[in-house]
Amino acid sequence: MAEHRQHELEISCQQILLPDSSVYSVQWIELPAEAALRATPAFLLEHYFKVVRRCTLGLITPVQYPRGVEFRITGTRCALLAFSAARFEAEEGTRSVHLCISGGILVQPGECDSGMFSLSSATGADAGRVTVQLSDYCPLLLGSRNPSWLRKLCYGMTQSFFHKVVTFRYLASVFRELCGVKARVAVRNVVVRRGTDI
Repeated sequence: MAEHRQHELEISCQQILLPDSSVYSVQWIELPAEAALRATPAFLLEHYFKVVRRCTLGLITPVQYPRGVEFRITGTRCALLAFSAARFEAEEGTRSVHLCISGGILVQPGECDSGMFSLSSATGADAGRVTVQLSDYCPLLLGSRNPSWLRKLCYGMTQSFFHKVVTFRYLASVFRELCGVKARVAVRNVVVRRGTDI
């Protein structure tokens, strides 16, 4: 019988509002280099779709088609978030897939061409890293580029919190899939960019 080992997995995290009140969110994990090599952008994206379906109990379905990706309420054509077609990149040991926001009912009107969601894996000589990043996103809940404190609080307690929970579960699942071990998760707050905590 295979031995079941449990490791400690540290997830680095920052979620902030930038000075223009757009959202910046980044989370990453470190993992062995050989595991990071298997973290292709296609794998990372497909695995993210699976985790979203699982975390929402099937209420949200990611739909990929030639012109883009939509996160729809299951059984409807209502897109919570819509993205342009996935763009894949590879340079200097880092492989990424980028989804540029193009619409959806969770995006502020007039800001549908702002924001990008990215999944990436980087590999060094001894270790690798898988990163989830959301940048320049203008959520409907904030209302405008000058949101009230109440709107900020509402966003932080709902959509921002949900995004963080899904991302933590996603990164833990990626680690388990690639490394073959289940890990206890610890979160470390980091500062990558300056802004206001959500």
